Amino acid sequence: MHEERLDSHSVHCPYCSMPFDMLVDISQGSHQTWEDCPYCCAPIQLRIEVSPMTGELDALVLGRDDEVL
Repeated sequence: MHEERLDSHSVHCPYCSMPFDMLVDISQGSHQTWEDCPYCCAPIQLRIEVSPMTGELDALVLGRDDEVL
């Protein structure tokens, strides 16, 4: 993980709807991962899409653990 490739994004938990800031690592390119909500501790599924041309974040999709992203 490269600190210069961490982007902060304001998101809402798909379970409790609480807003929080999330650091997204775009140095890995497009990928899926999991992060626990800092409020309700529910597992949030993340789909991170990074442009292969620019290396910038194209999309950040959050979902419940039982959703298919």
